[in-house]
Amino acid sequence: MHEKMTEAPTRSEIALQLHPDEPNNKPSKKRSSARPIGILLLVAVLAGGFFVWRSTHKPQTTAAAGRGRGGNGDANARVPVSVTPAQRRDLPVYLDGLGSVEAFNTVTLKSRVDGQMMQVNFTEGQEVRKGDLLAIIDPRPYEVALAQAQANLAKDQAQLNDAKLNATRYNQLTKDGVIPQQQADTQTALANQLQAAVQGDQAAIDNAKLNIDYSHITSPIDGRVGLRLVDPGNIVHAADPNGLLVITQMQPIAVIFTLPEDSLQAVNSRTRSGVTLQVKALSRDNGMELASGTLLTIDNQIDQTTGTFRLKAVFDNRDRALWPNQFVNARLLIDVKKNAIIVPVAAIQRGDQGPFVYRVNPSDNTAEVVPVTPGVTEGTLSSIEGGLAAGDLIVTDGQDRLRAGARVDPRPDTRSTGDVNPPASTSTQTPGSQTPAPQNLPSAPSSQPRSPRGSQSLVNPGAQGNQPQGQSNNAQGARQGNRNRGSNSQQ
Repeated sequence: MHEKMTEAPTRSEIALQLHPDEPNNKPSKKRSSARPIGILLLVAVLAGGFFVWRSTHKPQTTAAAGRGRGGNGDANARVPVSVTPAQRRDLPVYLDGLGSVEAFNTVTLKSRVDGQMMQVNFTEGQEVRKGDLLAIIDPRPYEVALAQAQANLAKDQAQLNDAKLNATRYNQLTKDGVIPQQQADTQTALANQLQAAVQGDQAAIDNAKLNIDYSHITSPIDGRVGLRLVDPGNIVHAADPNGLLVITQMQPIAVIFTLPEDSLQAVNSRTRSGVTLQVKALSRDNGMELASGTLLTIDNQIDQTTGTFRLKAVFDNRDRALWPNQFVNARLLIDVKKNAIIVPVAAIQRGDQGPFVYRVNPSDNTAEVVPVTPGVTEGTLSSIEGGLAAGDLIVTDGQDRLRAGARVDPRPDTRSTGDVNPPASTSTQTPGSQTPAPQNLPSAPSSQPRSPRGSQSLVNPGAQGNQPQGQSNNAQGARQGNRNRGSNSQQ
């Protein structure tokens, strides 16, 4: 009985069973070792999420901070922009068309007589003059025919002289009544027949001489000899379909090009007024001017399938820059806008209230918005009808970061001071009208990136709040002047 009572659980053992989370309990020790691992994993996930959020929001925060410093945050911060002065100069207006070079005269020389080619007196690619001897066909058969015709002429000439003497005697005897009139008339008719035979002999002589001339082939025009088509020693015939050689007139030379029919009235009115229009021939990539000439004529009809009309221009081609059947770009100078205010097309912005430009005040280097009225656009340049004066500093790059009154760091833009589509432009500047470049502008570093010539900067959507009200940038409108080089509107 006493031994059974000693086997009952003690109070400490009961407490140990009632508190299983105590460290002395082995199962609770396993649960407590897993809790720090879970906490560490949770901290790692939170830290990773924070860094991901930080990395995704950092550029936007930096851009916003930059805009704040460029706008209202830091009054001393300046926006780097490219500027160029508005110039007063002549702006040529061109009409562009695709054309091909054609020779004024192209001659395929063929033999007009049959015979063997005995001699060739030219080299391939040689420049020849009109009348130069080029080839000789065997003339001996025609020389023999000439001698035979001359002999027949001598024989018939002698018979003709005898018939004429007899006709004179018969006429006298008829008057004396010795012979009848019929006999005298017969003798006169014989003399006339011999006269016709003499004329036929003379024609045979002329024909033989002509064949001898045909056997000596000469150049009918001034030009350049092409590749030889028949070698010496071959028998040639007048009926051969191929010629002996081809001669092409190289100077002067013509260019046939087309323009849209909408330009017909402008070109026709200028030609009817007696104005000689200048035409330039450019390479296919418009990178080099090949020759300069004048407009010769306009075709008498419009091609309904393409809606274009053809024009013919003539070029001296003294340096042989143009070649027959060569494809070129033709530029027709239709007008010249005198003493116009010229700015780059990239400087013109377009907003809700119309086109405008950013003008830099040189006294404090602040930008101001100036509404303008664009005129004629030619290449990368555009004339301004109103709103600007010669010498005004115009922002050509960096407009997307500007607002009215913003302080800028102006740098000269050498891209915007060139001619209209060089080297094709020949616009002359009025003496004394060229506006000098600003003197106190800092030099642009050589490593500064430059956008392509005449390209328009795109508007940053995050910077729209810095634009003046009603004058938000429109990059699509700023590139409108460069879309069609051939369609130049005049105001």
